[in-house]
Amino acid sequence: MKIFQKQIKLPPYKRGFHLITNIVLKNIPEIKEIHTGLAHIFIKHTSASLTINENADPTVGHDLENFLNKVVPENEPYFKHNYEGDDDMPAHIKNSILGSSIQIPITNGALNLGTWQGVFLNEHRNNGGSRSLVITIFGV
Repeated sequence: MKIFQKQIKLPPYKRGFHLITNIVLKNIPEIKEIHTGLAHIFIKHTSASLTINENADPTVGHDLENFLNKVVPENEPYFKHNYEGDDDMPAHIKNSILGSSIQIPITNGALNLGTWQGVFLNEHRNNGGSRSLVITIFGV
């Protein structure tokens, strides 16, 4: 079995859903050495998240952002954790809903994603800054 792990730093992104599949792949050229395995991608932050979603139409990310903002609105008086702004606690809730990691099968040296699937960084803060990912790939 082969195991590779890397930590990468993403540039700051504005709030919203951002396709990062190519960035992930650029940073794990070792994937070509794995015939059958798994990729695990973890974000080391609690106010951004990772998902797999539609990569062909950018309005999907826009609609997801609008939906989450309605489900988890800002400026709610019951939020006590707001030290870093009105988007602070809502960002943590969105991270808990969507998650901090994803797993993708590796087949024949490539991510085995569906035709319209991509890896997304979901930035839930207005000024989230740079984000760090830990990418682990393993298999035979």
